[in-house]
Amino acid sequence: MKGFLHVLRALRDAARRVEAGEVQGPALQALLALEAGADDLLAGDPDLVALRRLLYRLRALSCSLDLCSAGAAGSGSLSLRARWRRCGAWKAVARVAGAVAGEIQAWVDREAIAHLVAALRGGRADAARSLLAELEERLLSLGGRFDPRLQRALLRHGVFPAVEAGLGDPAVGDGCAAAVLALVRFNKDVFVGPVLMGPDVGALVASASASASAAPLRALNGLVDAIRSPLVDELHARGELPRLVALLCAPDPRARVPALGFALRVGYYGRKEVVDALLAEGLVKRLLCLQRSDLGGSLADTDTDEDEDGCPKAKPDDAKADGSLLLACLPAVWRRHDGAADTDMEERPFVSAVARFAVQVEVGVGLSPREKRETKLEILRRVREAAVSPAEEATVLAEVLWGATP
Repeated sequence: MKGFLHVLRALRDAARRVEAGEVQGPALQALLALEAGADDLLAGDPDLVALRRLLYRLRALSCSLDLCSAGAAGSGSLSLRARWRRCGAWKAVARVAGAVAGEIQAWVDREAIAHLVAALRGGRADAARSLLAELEERLLSLGGRFDPRLQRALLRHGVFPAVEAGLGDPAVGDGCAAAVLALVRFNKDVFVGPVLMGPDVGALVASASASASAAPLRALNGLVDAIRSPLVDELHARGELPRLVALLCAPDPRARVPALGFALRVGYYGRKEVVDALLAEGLVKRLLCLQRSDLGGSLADTDTDEDEDGCPKAKPDDAKADGSLLLACLPAVWRRHDGAADTDMEERPFVSAVARFAVQVEVGVGLSPREKRETKLEILRRVREAAVSPAEEATVLAEVLWGATP
């Protein structure tokens, strides 16, 4: 199987080289050799009829190109006319080669998808992982474009049910999770319904809770980005939010970063009852724990007694007495750190986690303006309850109050 797919991909690449201008050389000869054996290799398959016709056309154009090249070797006006004809023949060969490449790519898709489904149903984990990665790469390579022949192949072979069944298998679960996300991004109209109605959501949550891999959570975050509020509502209706909030304190730090990303997405897309459910599960307390970790902190942290904006740094005693200094200085601190926000997020992914969640709720699409104000007050109340010191309370309250302001 691998050898056959390797040959098909080599022929596809040869056709693309001819399309790019390599109209004379080994690439074209490989396609002409395929045409010579078309009666034996391509006969009997209705999906290959168009490929056979294109190869016959390519053979005829190749012969015409040879004649034009022979004529161009002469001199005088005939030579100029021959060169003009040869240029037209080059363009025609390249155009037909591009169509051949498309037909061979469709052939590769059909074979790879058929073998993927067989590998998943047959329990061949090694082959399935490789083919799942290839399917994901193929879907991503489209860049948002729709391929109807690929869609037909996916539906004909039942790829989605096979991938769905593999979500709970530790051997192929990560690859299946990534494939589900790639399928949804490829065609939301077809695959969003099965995700919402099927076991995919529960399987991804269970896999994220049971395994050390972050792949299920990354896939779940991608699905929330693609499906938005309907998926958030479905997670809430199925009672999956508590398990996802608990992942913020997972033993493996690799799961905490996508878990925080999930919380931020739910804060943006979730309705009032969904956000309330997150808060009721102790979300603010868990976010504060992340901020206290080595990968956390506050964007208001500085290392000197006076920052570069001329704003004096608050000492612990000052913070205990009054948080007004932080309230006054934080706008300048946020402006200073705004240019380095991406670096801060990479090096310290949990920095100002509470404020970031509050901002998502503030700018989100799930709550009305009144509900946003009520939720903001509830976040502030829970910060006061969960803070371990007056200094932490003053810092986080200042970040929430400033960060949620446009």
